[in-house]
Parts: sequence; C-alpha cells; structure tokens
Amino acid sequence: MESTDLTIEVLRGIRQEVHELGPQLGSRIDATNERLDATNERLEAMSTELSRRIVESEIRTSTAIADLAGTVREMTSVLRASHDLRPRLERCEQDVAEMKRRIG
Repeated sequence: MESTDLTIEVLRGIRQEVHELGPQLGSRIDATNERLDATNERLEAMSTELSRRIVESEIRTSTAIADLAGTVREMTSVLRASHDLRPRLERCEQDVAEMKRRIG
C-alpha cells in the first residue's frame, strides 16, 4: 500500500466515525437544548417571583414609613401642646405654693 492509499483509508475511517457519531451528537445537543430551555423557564419564573416579592416588600415599607410619619406628627403635636402649657403650669404651681404658705 502506498502512503496515499493509507491516508485515504485513514480519512475514510475518520469520515465513518464522524458519520456514526452524528446522530449521537445530535441527540446530545437536543438534550442539552432541552435542559437549557428548562433552566431559562425556571430563571424567568424566579425573576417574576422575586419582582413580585420586591414590590410587596416596598409596599409594606412605604406603609410603615407613612404610619411612622403620622406618629411623629402626633408626637410633635403633643410635645408642642405640652410646651405651650409649661408656663401656665409653673404659674399654677407658684399660686398653689403661695396659697399653702398663706394658709399654713
């Protein structure tokens, strides 16, 4: 056998092996594509769920902040009223102390 005949035989053998592997590779690629599609579906579902949870969390946070702001306004009002009554309370305490001193 000449070297060209040997080369042709080797190339034929390689071609035959590639031809035999073709269906196996095709089915493996199809299986890989199916797994990728399933993974993409799961990622999309997780992304949607995560977005929903973030929105719900933001709504709860905004509601809590709004409630807190209302409470702060109420406390500010109470403190202002208390501050406004302070001079009057001190005068009343002085008057009571003076009355006790007069009676006693």
